Amino acid sequence: MRLFSIFSLLFTLMILASCRSTPKKEGSYMILPSPTSLEITGVSSLSATEIQEFVKQAKADFIAGKSLAGTSEVSLSLETTSGLKPEAYILEITEEQVEIKAATKVGLWYGVITLGQLVQDALDQDAALPLISINDEPALNYRAIQLDVKHHLEKKDYYYELMDRLAELKINGIILEIEDKLAFEKQPKVGSSDAWSIAEWKKLSDYAMARNIRISPLVQGLGHASFILKHDEYKDLRDDPASDWAFNPLDDRTYEVQFDLYSDALEAFPHAQYLHVGGDEVHTTGRESGKSPLELQLIWLNRVSEYADKRGLTPIFWDDMPLKNAGVYNSIFNRNLSEAQVDSIWTANEPNLNKYVDMFPKNCVYMRWNYSAPETPGNNRAMQWFTDHGFQVMGATAGQTRWNLMPLEESNTANIRDFALISIDNKADGLLLTLWDDDSPHFELYQRGIAIFAEYTWSGKKRSSEELHAAFRQRSFGSGLVSEDFSFINDLEPSVAFWKNALLEKADRNILKGMGNPMQDAVLALPEANAPGQWTERNKSKLEKAQASELVLDSVLYKISESKKAALRNSYTLEVYEQVAKVTQFTNKSLLLLAEWDLAKTAEEREATKEKLLNLEGEWKKQLAELETVYGKTRELNKPDDYILDQDHHVHLANQAIKFSDWQFYVEDLFLQKLKEGNSLEMKGDLDNK
Repeated sequence: MRLFSIFSLLFTLMILASCRSTPKKEGSYMILPSPTSLEITGVSSLSATEIQEFVKQAKADFIAGKSLAGTSEVSLSLETTSGLKPEAYILEITEEQVEIKAATKVGLWYGVITLGQLVQDALDQDAALPLISINDEPALNYRAIQLDVKHHLEKKDYYYELMDRLAELKINGIILEIEDKLAFEKQPKVGSSDAWSIAEWKKLSDYAMARNIRISPLVQGLGHASFILKHDEYKDLRDDPASDWAFNPLDDRTYEVQFDLYSDALEAFPHAQYLHVGGDEVHTTGRESGKSPLELQLIWLNRVSEYADKRGLTPIFWDDMPLKNAGVYNSIFNRNLSEAQVDSIWTANEPNLNKYVDMFPKNCVYMRWNYSAPETPGNNRAMQWFTDHGFQVMGATAGQTRWNLMPLEESNTANIRDFALISIDNKADGLLLTLWDDDSPHFELYQRGIAIFAEYTWSGKKRSSEELHAAFRQRSFGSGLVSEDFSFINDLEPSVAFWKNALLEKADRNILKGMGNPMQDAVLALPEANAPGQWTERNKSKLEKAQASELVLDSVLYKISESKKAALRNSYTLEVYEQVAKVTQFTNKSLLLLAEWDLAKTAEEREATKEKLLNLEGEWKKQLAELETVYGKTRELNKPDDYILDQDHHVHLANQAIKFSDWQFYVEDLFLQKLKEGNSLEMKGDLDNK
């Protein structure tokens, strides 16, 4: 009996040991952003599950402001004399221990984040943690995204989740373009009725700062001031009384209003290191003062920069207008100009800048934004002018510009990469990723661009685009989606680009709200019963694109469906992409049905197709309801009923209506109305004449 008990005990111990043992299977590890150096030499015996518990606790301690403590299996050490940069760390996993070293607590935080990614990959693949040695530090110190909320807000929980996701990518800054989404206390008329209070924004700011993300406000000024100047109370401050676009920079009350807005914004974002003052895309006359637009802008810039300086903040200013006023701006975006040609343009026009060089405030960061051609000699020359004169300069690339339904051009990979590499080569302090809300795609569709930005600003060019996109899939959804079989975003982009104006003749979707009769003047003409085949011939190119798009979308939707089955996390992102694909699919179907009606060989075929066309309205309403259900999980879709729309100087789709569907899908509504009201689909004409 005693012998049986001993065997039983040994058997139980063997079972327990096997349960605690770590699988020896090698995993595929994709850290994002890439470490500076990484070497894997084998597999460790450490339990990924137990290390996961440590990672959770260490993150919680850092967020709570506590000291980071190690365990018997994980050693954390602050080595202040190591020479490591503030955000750098060293991470090693051996057979029996994890060791993380850093010169600062933030360095340890980033080491823990990287360890968490390794653990996540191991658990995803039921693999062993690797024997690994990592030395890591950022290529750029300031790696910030712009969070633009001017046309809509997300639901509160979404922003908190976003801070966690940004922290995982080692993003350490946010420039938050607040406009009227702060309930200003000193100028209460400016804030919209759905604006967050100062306390609500401060709570988010504190949450971000606890994760080493410092939020600084962007309060638009001089131009882009419609959110203020549209109100009757501020009309006397307009530079042009007929336009709500720009302040008069010579009116002292302009600064009273701006400084009140700054004061409230800085209370809402108390950890700010910058005050972004805007200043782009604006010419002012100072009510016909006789001063040049550049002189007027510098008068304004000095006043607002002085305000920031007195509060210990560094002002940031978009640099485009001085360059435009000097006549050198176009050289920045022209890829066909040689360096010699650029030098010639600058030699002729640089005196226009130098004339006012002493008026440029020295405490300001001049932000060189370029969303299409950062690699040109002209862009480098512009940055050089600022640095040559002792000014601070920082670049701004884009993850979203004016794309309507989702970011295109591989989430702007090439532009982000090129500007990051230029910034690294020029030893710039940082780079900003702008995410404009002008046409308001769903924010989930920006996540790949943010990951790309995080990679290049931390690591430089260590991965190809394909490798980086694969790493994004692994980090976002799980290692099961790393294969190209689950790659669909790039395939979806051309269909979305075609969708934008596919149901229009020659007009652009963004300008329809300003047209007198857009249904007649812009929406695609319908085929005529008495001219069979002519519509199809006239729209031959468009129909070919629709057919090609349909084939691609079938593949995309299949890949999304399979991805949703295999995803271990972030399946909501896939749901949003799925809705985008379905919207573009509806447009293709509409075009192909029109061609089917136009080419019908019998009256019966034509009548059957006409019924399908008239059924499109019901199909669209169902699709729109599905999309709004998905989008509405995280997004406040509509503006408040009492919202005052401004003059929409830059034809921002999201600025053209209160209700989400009325601006996002205005074209579809007009098209369906035209189908329902038009008489060109009547049953008449000679079908034998095809």
